[in-house]
Parts: sequence; structure tokens; C-alpha cells
Amino acid sequence: MKEKWWQKAVVYQVYPRSFQDSDSDGIGDLAGVLQRLPYIKKLGVDVIWLNPIYKSPDKDNGYDISNYRDIQPKFGNMQIFDKLLNEAHRLGLKIVMDLVVNHTSDQHKWFKESRKSTSNPYRDFYVWRDGHDGKAPNNWGSYFGGSTWKYDEATKQYYLHLFAEGQPDLNWENPEVREQVWELMRFWLDKGIDGFRMDVINFISKPEGLPDAPNPKNAEYADVEPMVADGAKVNDYLKEMNDRVLSKYDVMSVGEMPSSKPEDAVQYTGLNAGELNMVFQFDHVTLAFNDDPRLGKWNDKPVKLVALKEALSRWQQALDGKGWNSLYWNNHDRARAVSRFGNDSPQFRVKSAKMLATTLHMMQGTPYIYQGEELGMTNAHFTDLKQYQDIESLEAYHQIVDKEGLIGHDTMMRYLATESRDNARTPMQWDDSKNAGFTDGKPWLELNKNYREINAAKELRDKDSVFYFYKHLIDLRHNSDLIVYGNYIELDPEDDEIFAYKRQYEGKTLLVISNFTSKDVVREYVSGTDRKLVISNYDDDLGSKLRPYESKVYLY
Repeated sequence: MKEKWWQKAVVYQVYPRSFQDSDSDGIGDLAGVLQRLPYIKKLGVDVIWLNPIYKSPDKDNGYDISNYRDIQPKFGNMQIFDKLLNEAHRLGLKIVMDLVVNHTSDQHKWFKESRKSTSNPYRDFYVWRDGHDGKAPNNWGSYFGGSTWKYDEATKQYYLHLFAEGQPDLNWENPEVREQVWELMRFWLDKGIDGFRMDVINFISKPEGLPDAPNPKNAEYADVEPMVADGAKVNDYLKEMNDRVLSKYDVMSVGEMPSSKPEDAVQYTGLNAGELNMVFQFDHVTLAFNDDPRLGKWNDKPVKLVALKEALSRWQQALDGKGWNSLYWNNHDRARAVSRFGNDSPQFRVKSAKMLATTLHMMQGTPYIYQGEELGMTNAHFTDLKQYQDIESLEAYHQIVDKEGLIGHDTMMRYLATESRDNARTPMQWDDSKNAGFTDGKPWLELNKNYREINAAKELRDKDSVFYFYKHLIDLRHNSDLIVYGNYIELDPEDDEIFAYKRQYEGKTLLVISNFTSKDVVREYVSGTDRKLVISNYDDDLGSKLRPYESKVYLY
């Protein structure tokens, strides 16, 4: 395997709005990120992924971009971005930006022109269609509730928006759209950024004719994802992107790809595919999704370990020697890992946070750490709908509770406390002072009430903290080809309490054992004397006895 720098790298994801406020307006900003670079460097990561910082009306927290070449004024300006980029590079840190090109904002100049008339030169930059029998062109349901189609009175046609009404989808069939995307990518790469994370990039190829989606349960709107994910021309578009742009720079590319399967990812990330370096897959984070498509992801079901192991192991085995994995538990769109997959009670939070970290970081792929994950930050457990700001959560409540009456208020509040994206977006917990050291103003989103117990300052003083455990895992990866390149062998896939696997490379073997329960469990995995305990979240080793959320790694 030809080694690439991004294979040994570890990525730290920064959600700028919630990371650090520098001007007391309650909103995190680029100067705040600059201020905290030494903290990120201390953790030992290699790459910072910034969520969107472009100019935006903020209908979807920056994922509705009105100007790809300008900075959101709330976050700063291009001068401070350049300073951040230069300082990151001086510290040996790389910067990866979000590329959001499935859609733009309806305030983007392209769309403003597009909606003026059916003959406007920009009309074909977006997906416009006539209605059907007085209704929308098809039955597709938006990710944020309602139809994917918005009627525009001026030209008597509908435009497509898979997400919010303010996020019209670009028409990638139009070569001029693609050329504009290549140009904006070059703009940032020529500035010196180190790559892109590409938002829902496997949605850019829509099916010919835009037919109705299957709707077996007669929901008001059908699930759109099977219709738009991994479309017929995605590979062509990504090959063109690589040929025209990415191949000209030594950068990292990761595509967010809902619904993609390992066989798709081998095509996208194949070592000779000429497309992307890696993808974000969703199999392991959608395991508890509700079986009723009308409810979508909203539920509070615990994740079953056997299914979790199957999802992660399938990707490990399928991409070994053929492509490359991204490794993550959570991000700005997913609830906090320790609350979703571990145990966020005061008794077990630290142990389970370390257990989850070990389980993931010993796999093959590039690990991603979402801000606060390295502290063991938890879900906010909000109890009042007024505490939520996420458009997805609020639209889902309106659709499911108010409009369709599928479930009641109390049930939906439990679901939001489990799954809402706002759980990941509460401000970073820096210390135990007012507003957790995030801002001197009023935070844009309410803080998690546990910030006095869980914060960076406290963990930096404690050598046994979750922070230093992550730092140790990162150091191990940097110094082990076995961890980076080794193959993967799952052990006892039907065990619903223990996640165990081996990694093998050049005559060496790693054995990883994790107890996903809050009780003592006995398993006979450890054998022989020619072994070394590489890392563990307990101070001693009891061999075959595994204590609550115990995780340990042996080198043979």
C-alpha cells in the first residue's frame, strides 16, 4: 500500500459557532478558534475540519451558503481566516473546509438570478419543474419535513430542495455548474487549505425524470434518500472533480455519503479510483432509526451491540486493501457518543467514553474527534422545546406532533433529547466559570448544565482524564503501522456484551476487547505470555474478567 499522510492522521472537528467566542456576542468565531489552537495542538491531532464559515443567512447554521468566497461576518473576515490558516500551519496543523455544493442558499446570486424568469441564463443552475395536476412534481419528502418542492409564484414553477426551502438544489447536469464548483474549490486550495469534507456529495446526481419514490406506508411524503443517494452519474462527477481539481493538490478529501454501502465506497475511495480519499458512512449511526418512515430517525431506542459490531466490521473488512475508512462516533449532526453508545451517568461516563475511544481508534481508517468528545461531553437532555434551535428538530416536531399527530409531546421530547443535533452543538465546555468560558455574552444556544463537572480545564489538570486518554490513543496511531494498516478480524460477532477484534500486520497482532455493559463479564480471550498491554481504561488487568465498560488492547 502506498502510504498517504491522511492515513496516519487524526482529525479534530470544530463547529465554529459553538467552539469559542472572542467578541462576546455569544457566537463562536474564527478568532476564537485561533485562540484555542494550542489546545488542539496539545491533543496531538493533525487536521482541523471546520464546519461552514462562508457567508450565509443561517437557515441551517451555515449549510445554506450565499457566497462561497466570503466569510460569515459573525465569524470574522478573510483576514482573520488567513491568520488562522497560517498559524495552524506554523503549529503543524492542517485545515480542511466544508464543501457544500449539493445546494446553495436561496440568497446566493445564482438562485436570485435563476428565479427571475424561465429564460434567465442561471435558470438551469437549479432544478425547476412544472407541477403535476395542481400538486408538486413528485412525492419526495424533505429531510426537514414537508415536500422537497417549493412553488415559486413569479415563474409558476417549483424548485427542488432536499433540505430547507432556503436550500435549493444545484443542477449538476449543467456543466457550467460543475465548472463553477471547480473554480470555488481552486480558490480555497490556492489559499493553502488542506482539503475538503463534502456535504451529502452522493446526492448530486438526481434520477432521470425525477419519478415518485416508493411509499409503502402511504406517508404524506415518501423517503427521498433511496431516490437521490449514489445516483448514476456520481462517479463521473467525482472523477471529473478529481481530474480537474483534487489531483493537482496534495490534499485530503472525504465525502459525506448517506445510504452508501461498502461496495459503493470501494468505487469512491478505491486506491486507483481517482475520486475521493474516504467517505463518511452512516450504517453504525443509523442503527436505532425508527422502523416507521414517518418518524424517520426519531426514537430513543438503545443501540444493539451485535448490530453495531456487524455494521463497523462490514466496512472494516470490505475496504481493507481496497479503499479507506473514516472512523467516527459523532459529529455536528449526531448526538453525543457517550450518551448514544456508552453510559453518560456520573458513575460510568469516563470509563465508557474511554472504552468507545479505544474501540474506534484501534480500527483501520482515519479517526475523527468531534469537539468535546475528547472530554466525554454528553447530550444536553433539554426538557423544553424552547431550548432547541436546530431546524431539523423543530420541523420534525411540527410535522410529527402538530401536523400528523403520530406521537405526543412527551414522547417527542424524549426523542429530541436522544437524537437532536443540538445535543452536539451546545457550546464547548472550557472551564467552570460563567458560560463555561465559551463567551462573556449570552450563548447562542443554551449550555449543557454539567459544564462545571465536565470541562477542559479540569481534564487538563487530571492525567487520568478522557482528554489524556485520547492523546495517548493518537500517539499510539502515529507510531504504529499495525494500527494504521493492519487487517481486521472480528471475534464472536454474536456476543451482545463484548466487542472484540484482532488487527494483524507484518507478523504482529493487536487484540482489542471492549465491554459494552455496566456489569462484570468473563471472557477467555487473553492467552499466552508473549503479550504486552498497550492501553487500558483501568489501572490493573484482571485477565479474563472484564469490569464495566472496560477496554484493553494487547500486542502479540
